[in-house]
Amino acid sequence: MDKKFLITIDGKDIEATPGQTILEAARENGIYIPTLCHYEGTTNPGACRVCVVEVEGARTLVASCCMPVSSGMIVKTDTKRVMAARRLVVELLWASGDHNCLTCEKNGNCELQDLIYEMEIEEPRFKIESPGYEIEQTNSMIQRDLNKCILCGRCVRVCNEIQVNEILDFSMRGSRTKVGPAFDTDLIDSECYFCGECVDACPVGAITFKQARFAGRPWDIEKVRTTCAYCGVGCQMDLNIYNGKIVKVTGNREYGSPNRGSLCVKGRFGMDFIDNPDRLKTPLIRKDGELKEATWDEAYDFIVEKLRSIKEEYGADSIMGFSSAKCTNEENYLFQKFMRAVIGTNNVDHCARL
Repeated sequence: MDKKFLITIDGKDIEATPGQTILEAARENGIYIPTLCHYEGTTNPGACRVCVVEVEGARTLVASCCMPVSSGMIVKTDTKRVMAARRLVVELLWASGDHNCLTCEKNGNCELQDLIYEMEIEEPRFKIESPGYEIEQTNSMIQRDLNKCILCGRCVRVCNEIQVNEILDFSMRGSRTKVGPAFDTDLIDSECYFCGECVDACPVGAITFKQARFAGRPWDIEKVRTTCAYCGVGCQMDLNIYNGKIVKVTGNREYGSPNRGSLCVKGRFGMDFIDNPDRLKTPLIRKDGELKEATWDEAYDFIVEKLRSIKEEYGADSIMGFSSAKCTNEENYLFQKFMRAVIGTNNVDHCARL
């Protein structure tokens, strides 16, 4: 194990590990340094410069998310010089896009908004100019409004480094720089898998869940942790519920294994079946050619009678069982046990294998 050493942050001596950045050492010891472009689990680009700090002996302010610690380093995170630099960066970001919080879906859960409030900025000293990009609404899952994009690159890095889909990247240069798929196409016309990782990573309202638009503000949303039922991985996710209905599904990176906050397109956008009006609420038995509602006891008796008669006439191997990934592992185990021990056949399969 690498030997730890002491550094000083805001007059506090703390232990740091070789290879750590100033930001990591600070957060590990409860010292607050704001960030926008930093996203745990991805590379540190040092793009936004919101996390700048003073390091004794350094010629300029340094980005704490990129600067590695060294023995005896003396760091200051809240000097007038540091706060003025951060304020300038936030003002420039505010002025460079259409950050209208009244209609923005991220209002109340926007990291740029939080920084503006934290720094007590009444209005930016620069003229607010929106780039004038058309809002992308060509698919039913993700809405992109590049007028709100702050070019932090978090969506690019989670797409390339966590999901490894490599769909998003920067294009153009200077003030015309934008983020998107190759050849500036819409997501629906690209190779996007619609995992939604970019939506979770976006700190502002540039990428949002389309189905959640006007479906509840963040402070009205109740989050319920659950396990995705689409396959056997057991991904953990948060159901965002408003007025008793699921409005969107978000990942939570604090849950850890197995998915560490990442989800696939089914887990992220495939929960509309829950409130589908065509969903069965009671068993149906076909009588005289028509499906009619029945009680559970009637349904069980019907199933038992049919299975028994088929087994007696044609043998156990004439029956096959097909299980579902939407059941738990324990339920699937009991199902195959039922087929083998009760019915007496090994003809059992599972939809997740197809």
